[in-house]
Amino acid sequence: MSHSLELTSTDILLVVDVQNDFCDEGALAVPNGDQVVPVINGLIDCFLHSIATQDWHPADHQSFASSHNDDLEPFSTTELSYGPQILWPDHCIQGETGSAFHKDLDQDSLELIIRKGFRKEIDSYSAFFENDRSTTTGLTGYLKSRGIKRIFLCGLATDFCVYYSAIDAVKQGFETFVIADACRAIDMDGSLAKAMTHMRESGVEIISSDEL
Repeated sequence: MSHSLELTSTDILLVVDVQNDFCDEGALAVPNGDQVVPVINGLIDCFLHSIATQDWHPADHQSFASSHNDDLEPFSTTELSYGPQILWPDHCIQGETGSAFHKDLDQDSLELIIRKGFRKEIDSYSAFFENDRSTTTGLTGYLKSRGIKRIFLCGLATDFCVYYSAIDAVKQGFETFVIADACRAIDMDGSLAKAMTHMRESGVEIISSDEL
């Protein structure tokens, strides 16, 4: 499927969770997460519109292993009200250093920051919906009211928040691209390969930054 990737005012760059806790030495570090920052800064320069998501958890968030008294370990799975949930190390706690954007990320050009995961009972991977799949962030309405047609995703992590956001972007009617070299993955138990396959099958186009 060929597309003109010449960027216009109906395109937007969605920068996903480029926060300290997901970067090198963070509480939930994505391997080589820091490497996306210069690539993303270059992309921000190319786009007329750029927005970002920011994980923003209360300290007692139910997706944290530490919030459960039954000695559940990080990266194990439990059942929450909406279904299975991976339990994570404490990360991206509201107002703490770990939740801040990477210091070198060009934040000045970001037109909107969507904070997600701030309800303690529900985790939130996608930029569009929380993990109960019904609580909306409001991003769809924002983008449609601005006439956005195409979404280009980058950030952390390819196989979780980027992946869920990309699948939802397609479902919400946007032409959707993931800029692979501007993302890095956690890759738990083959999660990267599964995410890439599902994205392609769902109509997400996987591209590289040099195509823009």
